[in-house]
This record gives sequence, C-alpha cells and structure tokens, in this order.
Amino acid sequence: MTPQTYLITGGAGFLGINMVRYLLDRGHSVVSLDIAPFDYPEKSRIKEIRGDIRNKATVDKAMQGVNIVVHTAAALPLYKPADIFSTDIDGTRNVLQSALEHGVERMVHISSTAVYGIPDHHPLFEDDKKQGVGPYGEAKVRAEEVCFEYRKQGMCVPVLRPKSFVGPERLGVFALLYDWAKDGKNFPMIGSGNNRYQLLDVEDLCDAIYLAATIDRDRANDTFNIGAKVFTTMKQDYQAVLDRAGRGKRIIGFPAKPAILALRVLEALKLSPLYKWVYETAGTDSFVSIDKAEQVLGFRPKYSTADAMVRNYDWYIAHLSEFENASGVSHRVPWSQGILKVLKLFF
Repeated sequence: MTPQTYLITGGAGFLGINMVRYLLDRGHSVVSLDIAPFDYPEKSRIKEIRGDIRNKATVDKAMQGVNIVVHTAAALPLYKPADIFSTDIDGTRNVLQSALEHGVERMVHISSTAVYGIPDHHPLFEDDKKQGVGPYGEAKVRAEEVCFEYRKQGMCVPVLRPKSFVGPERLGVFALLYDWAKDGKNFPMIGSGNNRYQLLDVEDLCDAIYLAATIDRDRANDTFNIGAKVFTTMKQDYQAVLDRAGRGKRIIGFPAKPAILALRVLEALKLSPLYKWVYETAGTDSFVSIDKAEQVLGFRPKYSTADAMVRNYDWYIAHLSEFENASGVSHRVPWSQGILKVLKLFF
C-alpha cells in the first residue's frame, strides 16, 4: 500500500488515538485535528492541529496535503445539546466541504447505530428506518444526511455505523463496570440481562475504517454496520469482566420498568451519567447485521464482545493510576458516577 497522508478529526480522542497508531504502524503520515491536546507518546510522529471543526479556516489548515480523511470528531451525549448539534452537523459539513475543495480522495465518516433509535426488531440492517433518540442520536442522523449530500456531488464518503466500541484508552460509561469489578462489587443490570447486546473492539473498528479507506471507491462509497461477530447476552458478556476481576461477584438484574423510571428522574436531576439511549436500550436486544460489511468491505472481526470488554478491563487496571481521580464527558476519562457511587456501597 502506497503511503498516504490521513487527517483524523478527533485524533486525540479514544478512537482517534487508536486509529493514529494503526496508520503509523502501516507507514502512513497522520494529521490530527482536535480541540483537545494530543498528549500521547506518538506526538512527535504526527502533525498536530489544535482547533474546532466548527471553524472552517482551521479545518482548511488541517486539510493541506491530505489524501484521506477519517472523521471521528463528535460532541458526545453528555455535551450540551447546542454543542452536539453544531459540532456533529455543522462541523461535519465543514470537514466535507473542505475535503471537496482540497480534492481529497475520500472521507470515512464515523456515525453510530444510535441512528436507529430504540428499534422494534433485530438484527438491524443498513436500510432500516433512522430515528435518533435525544440530541446525539438526532445529530448523528442529520450528519449522515450531510454525508449523502456530498456523495451526490461526486465525493466518496463511506459511512460506518459502529456499535459501542471498547479497547485501549476507552473509559466513559464503561468505567462504571470496571470500577465496580475492581472493587469487588456485584454489578446491577436493567432487566434480566438475557437480552443479546453486541459491542465491538476498537481494533476491529480500525480494520473496518482502513478497509473503507483503501478498497475500490465504488464498493466503499456506501453505508455499513460494524459490530462484533460473536456475542451472547448482556449478562454473560458483562459477567466475563467480573470473572476477570476474580472477586467472585455476579451480575444482578433488576426489573426494567422501575429501574428505567428511576434513571429518568436521576438524569433529569443531573445525578446520574446515564442518558436515555443507554438506559432505554440496556435491557433490550441490541445488535446489527454485519453481513454487508463482511461481503463488501471484507470485514473480519477478531474479537467477541466478551473478548473486547476483558481486553479493555485489563487496560483499565494497567493504567488506573493515570486517571484514578479524573472525570469528564469524553470517552477518554471515567464519567462521574454521581449518585451511583452511593448505590455502589450496597453491592
């Protein structure tokens, strides 16, 4: 593969740094555009542009000499709605317009299965109805529509819809489970936990992105679900983390309706980090078909959902001293547990 120059928007984020390392390992040049500092050991090996994708001039600066864009930057669900809409929609338009003006070969857009909302059937296919839940889901739907506009202008814009993904550098909501496992606590679950819930390892997502960036453009210029090939139930896959912790603890299910009602109240009072799309889907089946990605992209995921979660937990334990007292709203730091930290005392 001829070395290329890749621009990664959100290059300092969880997916961003994993993609940076993936591309450097394959001999490519990397530009990172992120509002956050790129504070990794690879800093000297990349070109860093600090700035906001909502600023077109900054995007244009980052786009100089770029062959391929991987657009991972987004305002996540815990951000303010106005920031979510302006970043995820207007920012995406800026990146696409700049890529078009600079003659970039293609832009791989990282969307989300949140575009499907709370579905009434499984598995989900790429042509199923899109109905985002909450500002983040709505913004992801509209960002995809912007991508489709630029496809009509002749651009190659692969759109990937990954399931929630975990791996090195991932904290966010998953840090709750890892923290409770580390401290020898049972872990509560909405409902019985017998629902099938698919996740994804970030390394497998990087494989999918690279395939979308490198295969024939006519095949790549489409929309693809990305997820683990092997997954069981939420209870079984989460239990794998508690088993890895070796403290003899179990997943404990709670009736879904009262649990969801309580979490709605706690979210409204800003006492819980869990947002609607998380708790409304946690007790239901949630999985997509990856047949299209397998057949068209040649996607071959290496990790099961349980493998991915255990791999992420091992990384969490190994790096605990780096973020033990940190919190925030990105995937790279643990989310504040709020009142759930009090609940932890009873498990």
